[in-house]
Amino acid sequence: MKMEGKKPYLAVILIQAIYAGMFLLSKAAFDVGMNTFVFVFYRQAAATVFLAPLAMFFEWKNAPAISGMTLFKIFMLSFFGITLSLNVYGVALIYTSASLAAATTNSLPVITFFIAVLLRMEMVKLRTTHGIAKIAGVAICLGGAAIIALYRGPSLKLLLHHHLFEVHHKYSSTQDDQVPSTKTWIKGCFLMLMSNTFWGLWLVLQSLVPGRLGTCGHESILVVMSANLRSWVLLGRCSIQSLIIAIALERDPRQWKLQWNVRLVAVAYCGIVVTGVTYYLQTWVIEKKGPVFLAMSTPLALVFTILCSAILLGEIVTLGSVLGSILLVGGLYSVLWGNL
Repeated sequence: MKMEGKKPYLAVILIQAIYAGMFLLSKAAFDVGMNTFVFVFYRQAAATVFLAPLAMFFEWKNAPAISGMTLFKIFMLSFFGITLSLNVYGVALIYTSASLAAATTNSLPVITFFIAVLLRMEMVKLRTTHGIAKIAGVAICLGGAAIIALYRGPSLKLLLHHHLFEVHHKYSSTQDDQVPSTKTWIKGCFLMLMSNTFWGLWLVLQSLVPGRLGTCGHESILVVMSANLRSWVLLGRCSIQSLIIAIALERDPRQWKLQWNVRLVAVAYCGIVVTGVTYYLQTWVIEKKGPVFLAMSTPLALVFTILCSAILLGEIVTLGSVLGSILLVGGLYSVLWGNL
């Protein structure tokens, strides 16, 4: 394989490594006590500050005008897909682990497909092989989520096991090491799936916006949004939603201070690297190899996250999490195959 042919493979590895870094740094910031709602606002603000000059330079002059109704729909899309999704995700990450966040990401295409079917935007032919594969994928995904939430099993500790940061358990009650209580874990799993449901609903509802913020149809089921820079900036301006929530739920001025520590690194990384770098990489990979190729690389982030979170954050990986993650990946591939 020539170097040109290897580039898409190297790109998806980099994309999933960046997402693994997002799970790890977000969890690390919350572990040292950063408020999740403040984090979400700063993350959106950083992304907007980074992308706005690029959008002004490359796209704004030639971009068509946007009507008031379209701006309202963008605002509502932002409320479901960014404000609700990211804020619920942040709380869920405190209750659970970075590994679980990476695992449940594999359920996003399945959840999106299920929502599209409920809204009659996607048809399933039950008498065909592909239709059966889609339904089986949904069932397998549900089984994996249930196992992760309800079955812990023995802990699987790695030889290298160290936590780099002092931990503050603000929202959770824990047992030995970094293993949350059963009640806390189940609550976190439910919130994590709720976060992915909001994100999946966002992907489906994009097709209702004139001019389309992103992809719709099969592509919106298989991958995260691929939109132009101006759309991301407009979505970022809706960070006022997150600001209102953060101000209402966090009144301590100390939580709003960013110093040279993991909090600032996490905000900058998630706002700039995740939003900026992966945006271009994902768009390029979809253009070269298609959306299914990108979606099939999602489990790589899970592998990276499990290894790094156990070694660097001291997270305990349980047998139930591993078995559930395998089923989530299996459900993902089943639905993807059914869409081919």
